Amino acid sequence: MPQEQETVFVISAHSADFVWRAGGAIALYSQKGFPVRVLCLSYGENGESAKLWKQGKSRDEIKKIREAEARKAAGILGAGIRFFDVGDYPLQPTKELQDAMVQEFREHRVGLILTHSLEDPYNADHPRVTTFALECRILAQAEGYPSKHPVIDAPPVYLFEPHQPEQCDFKIQALLDITPVFKLKRQAMECMEAQEHLWEYYTDVAKRRGVQAVRNGGDKSIVYAEAYQRIYPTVGSELL
Repeated sequence: MPQEQETVFVISAHSADFVWRAGGAIALYSQKGFPVRVLCLSYGENGESAKLWKQGKSRDEIKKIREAEARKAAGILGAGIRFFDVGDYPLQPTKELQDAMVQEFREHRVGLILTHSLEDPYNADHPRVTTFALECRILAQAEGYPSKHPVIDAPPVYLFEPHQPEQCDFKIQALLDITPVFKLKRQAMECMEAQEHLWEYYTDVAKRRGVQAVRNGGDKSIVYAEAYQRIYPTVGSELL
């Protein structure tokens, strides 16, 4: 749990990733009063907008459509969003992007980071972004890294569920109950009209994870959940 005034950051390779995979977490933290910022590195114009290309849209038109979809979805979930437009398929982080993310972490006092899995044989952009985000976290902790903002502490990092978790060595280590905010997540998903085929898919995923949450000791009222894998260990005086 981030501390008061700390920000929840969601690092999203493409314009819709944060909605499918972390929309529930975003809405939950927003409702708890935490600031949430989505850093969207690309619009997914090359690899995740097939429907729009088939409609004959230009690259610029596709970018504008995907940006509008993501802004609307972020608003529904209660998050701020920043776009970097570095391109996708392939997504290649730059030194400028690196510095921008380090400054984001420091300026907004990052308290929690949600991002992609470390492996994904179906989408090289995703693990590339995760490795990049972890490095930016390290740099944001370095006293000698140039910035007008103070260094950060050691925010926990959780990986959200990839599209095909069995192939991505994804280990479920946390199941987050998103039942109270699932309607918001569904509304946000429906903003992503360029990928309408995923609306029901991720609704089914949330239902399945909800069943697993109950079976793993969660309250029987849980219907929808999101799955996460933790990078760094928890620290405390108790295991429960």
